[in-house]
Amino acid sequence: MAGSREVAHIIYGAIIGLALVVALQIQPPPAGEAAAAIAGTAVAVGLAELYSEIVGAEARTRRPVVWHQVRGMATGAAAVFAGAGFPAVFFLLAAAGAIDDRLAYTLSKWTGLGLITGYGFLAARLSGSGVGRAVLQAAAVGTIGGALIALKATLH
Repeated sequence: MAGSREVAHIIYGAIIGLALVVALQIQPPPAGEAAAAIAGTAVAVGLAELYSEIVGAEARTRRPVVWHQVRGMATGAAAVFAGAGFPAVFFLLAAAGAIDDRLAYTLSKWTGLGLITGYGFLAARLSGSGVGRAVLQAAAVGTIGGALIALKATLH
């Protein structure tokens, strides 16, 4: 998933996943329920991404979308799913007893922030930007994730 379009979708999904983790942490459910909520949200958001791409293409072209177009759109939807569903891994580990719930939340938030920032940097580099500009872009998108984490910290 190194193409620039997939990078954008991963960032989008990761921001959704991070926002969900932050929201769940306010009244944390058991780890298994958190994993299911994150995975279910990732599926829903991925399918919504696919559906909106299909509807948008049909509205633009005034024609039904054909199968080979759907396959291309599904790649973007899969990237959204991967970005949004990534935190579920930590909650599955917690549900299995490998880590505690608190660590699952901590790892989910900070790796989510790292994922968003890292892919922001990658997106800038793929566009041909120099390292300095890529760092600025990564910092800008990372600020979104950081703001979500800070919001939760101020509310709790």
